[in-house]
Amino acid sequence: MDDLGIVELYFARDEQAIKETDKKYGKLCRSISYNILKNKEDSEECVNDTYIGVWNAIPPTRPNHFIGFVCKITRNLALKRIEAMNRLKRSQATVVSLDELAEILSDESIAEDVSDEGITELIGDFLRKEKADVRNVFLRKYYFFDSIGDIARRYDFTESKVKNMLHHTRTKLKDFLIKEGIEIRKHREL
Repeated sequence: MDDLGIVELYFARDEQAIKETDKKYGKLCRSISYNILKNKEDSEECVNDTYIGVWNAIPPTRPNHFIGFVCKITRNLALKRIEAMNRLKRSQATVVSLDELAEILSDESIAEDVSDEGITELIGDFLRKEKADVRNVFLRKYYFFDSIGDIARRYDFTESKVKNMLHHTRTKLKDFLIKEGIEIRKHREL
């Protein structure tokens, strides 16, 4: 079933919508949540919560990109779950990924008058201008929380190349945000 048909099932309040969502995007949702949580049971709960979140959001929301809508809910739920966990039990890979971006995107480094939506839009603009492999590596690391090794295998790169691409992209992103007028308070080395 195509995405439009699944969305229509949600609008009709037909529970088949959840089954179709799981059939089409369940594996992707499980992958996203597992990459963040590193726990199969927590990941499965997160995916189930995703379906409840989608059910509660549609209607009234009619997403233009259903896959992105579902992935965003999964990712946000997994991140909220990890925040709720004891810091000592958090996934080290996720902490490292978030720390890398926090250098330029943390609440402490961005001026108070800048909205999260504004930053998100600028990051999207920045990534659209990058080469596809750079954009894909960045998204796999910081959106899907794939490991460096997984990214390297996926794109047939060395781990060193992936690390260098990520470092270079973070540096370019920081420069881009400054050029776009985003005041970055702390200018720490990336």
